[in-house]
Amino acid sequence: MPGRFLAFRCFLIVGASLLLYSGVRRLAAQDDDSAVHVVVNMVQLNVAVTDKKGDYVTGLHPEDFVITEDGINEKLATFAEGDMPVRDMQADDSNSRTGQGSDAPATLQSLVAGANVFVLFDSSNYMYRDFVFAEDAIAEFIRSLETADKIAFYSYSRDLLRSAPLTNDRTQVLHGVRSTVAGDSAALYNALLLTVKDAAHCTGRKIVVVFSNGPDNSSVVPPEDVAEMAQSAGVSVYIISTQEARIEPISTAVFERMTADTGGMAYFAKSWRDERRAFASIQNDLAHLYSLSYYPKANANTGWRAITVKLAGEKARKYKVRTRNGYRLQPRHFGGRTTASADINP
Repeated sequence: MPGRFLAFRCFLIVGASLLLYSGVRRLAAQDDDSAVHVVVNMVQLNVAVTDKKGDYVTGLHPEDFVITEDGINEKLATFAEGDMPVRDMQADDSNSRTGQGSDAPATLQSLVAGANVFVLFDSSNYMYRDFVFAEDAIAEFIRSLETADKIAFYSYSRDLLRSAPLTNDRTQVLHGVRSTVAGDSAALYNALLLTVKDAAHCTGRKIVVVFSNGPDNSSVVPPEDVAEMAQSAGVSVYIISTQEARIEPISTAVFERMTADTGGMAYFAKSWRDERRAFASIQNDLAHLYSLSYYPKANANTGWRAITVKLAGEKARKYKVRTRNGYRLQPRHFGGRTTASADINP
């Protein structure tokens, strides 16, 4: 019996060490059907920094960013600007003490590097008039995403159609765009929730770009639930809406609030030229995002956690920071018990 107990302890220690750069893994011991679970949390943020003119600020360093979660100061785990290689800040600290140099481990790179862009296109009957122009603008946007690791193209009317699942094959995505046909009524928030859930399974940066030509008239899901899911999953939502939605104050307010809360942006295009400019602006935004991540310190709060990202020193007064403002711990069910934890890259 002592030998079995000692072996079991060794198994747990070795297993826990293997989870340093992984998400949620399960380490189970067959002892009266009980299980031991180790959860490692990493929060990843897409951060845009602009000056007073709205121009992007480049060349910032990890020490320029101050992150708090529920008022608790957090320590950066990784840092990257745009499409530059990811820096492992913990390895940097270790190497500075030992005098050795090292790149971020491949396992960590797979967790935080790259971008996954989901394009969600309104193919409802609101789109009959400008359908072709919208398709052209989306196709041009997809071709412009040279540095995005993978792209998916979805369309929606009453139901969601996954025309091109997440792939690095641009030809497949463009075929999905061109094969889209107009449908009936619009269930935007239903479709957006499903898209966010798909994006939540990805590692690295997660972006959803919505093209909406009108207000939602068929969803059963409230927009507040969609926004919270996107925040908790670490998905930045960008919305391009046409003039029809701009005329409707409720849709306008919802789009602006949802994108602001998730770290994205809302655009209201009055013409197909405005649509192209909006897509170009999003492409430019994605190219200038800073990617920051951290492992949250001990925090008894199992509900909504507020995130604040500020710049240090004089930069705080000169520049503006845009990112999501928090997340909610998602429940996990382990052996009949429910615990709260944050996903890797929540």
